[in-house]
Amino acid sequence: MKQIRDFLISNNFPPGELYDLPSTDKRFPDGASYRIEIPSVEGPRALAAVLEAAVAYGVTLHRISQGSGIWMLTDAEIREMCRLGADAGIEVSLFVGPRAGWSASAQVRASAGKNLGARLRGMDEVVYATEDIVRGCELGLRSVLVADEGQLWLVNEMKKAGELPDDLVVKISVQMGAANPISVKLIEDLGAGTYNVPTDLTLPQIAAIRAVVDLPLDIYVEAPDDFGGFVRHYEVPEMIRIASPMYVKLGLRNAANIYPSGLHIEDLAVKQARERAHRAALVMNIINRYAPDAVMGEAGAADLGIPVV
Repeated sequence: MKQIRDFLISNNFPPGELYDLPSTDKRFPDGASYRIEIPSVEGPRALAAVLEAAVAYGVTLHRISQGSGIWMLTDAEIREMCRLGADAGIEVSLFVGPRAGWSASAQVRASAGKNLGARLRGMDEVVYATEDIVRGCELGLRSVLVADEGQLWLVNEMKKAGELPDDLVVKISVQMGAANPISVKLIEDLGAGTYNVPTDLTLPQIAAIRAVVDLPLDIYVEAPDDFGGFVRHYEVPEMIRIASPMYVKLGLRNAANIYPSGLHIEDLAVKQARERAHRAALVMNIINRYAPDAVMGEAGAADLGIPVV
């Protein structure tokens, strides 16, 4: 194994996990170490509820994300989410659709094929999902969530060609699944703006990824049940020290899977969104107690994908 480890070092990769957990001096452009993200904000009512709850709990939000997809929202709903995000100075990141998990794929429905659920099957799905981005940007979005390397390449090339806004943030879903420094570096080189690491990575594994890449890492510090259900609140101060710049991402344990969302479960989506803001307040208390010197970003930072209205 020494031959392999030496070769990795010669190519600027760590030879293994970084068990010494080195601190990182990497930061967001505004100098911050961490920001707060609330996921699964499914529509304007849920977004309004999150913003209201954040004020009540004294939590500064930087980004909300959504999982059902741009295609599951009307133009009016997207414009309203953009307005709410712009007024609050936060990034609004909506997933693309359709994706393999909701298409006519037999493999995705088999026990060994579920990992393909967020992929794009065939060129038609690539076109459909990228048209979702074009439509969203026309309505004011400046952040989208993707989970397919092919689409990531296409979106990055369209940005270079002026076919998509050059300030569009391309956020990579946890469902991409790259879980080591080499794989995440490849995703960064393809044009990723931020990368959501798998929910079960250890601190030494996260530290090894941070040593190689510069892009912000999105880290679930509480994961939904179908992503493992991990509640890692007390690890957050160390995560910030070794993984900055990072988005502290608050999923929700013991909560329903609401994808794709809609009016039939809107009340549940709203309640779960409010509780995620509550969870953010719990984590902020831990950060303030055990990492008081960690710098949280301000809302409205220039590199955020804040909607245009």
